[in-house]
Amino acid sequence: MTHDQSKKKWSQDVTEHSDAMDLKEGVFKSDDPKKIARSVKLSAEESDRRKSSPYRAAMSMLTFYINRAGDQLTKKRRGTLEKAKDELRKDFGRQPKD
Repeated sequence: MTHDQSKKKWSQDVTEHSDAMDLKEGVFKSDDPKKIARSVKLSAEESDRRKSSPYRAAMSMLTFYINRAGDQLTKKRRGTLEKAKDELRKDFGRQPKD
């Protein structure tokens, strides 16, 4: 197995078997950043398996998805997901990044 194959396998394994939290199927496919943020926040708050705060768990999952998709994301899609991170910050009472 090459290095690239093992990286793909690792991220796929994390996505499929992570103990962090259960996400609503298709949550990252929405075009509405607020809807994505709300869904990820709810999943983080409901999870009894996460090892960090709901905010950190939710932000980590969103960031993981963005990083895993990498160059496969269109500029528009990446923008939507980055806006979802700002909405998530607002939902948790934190300042959005500029």
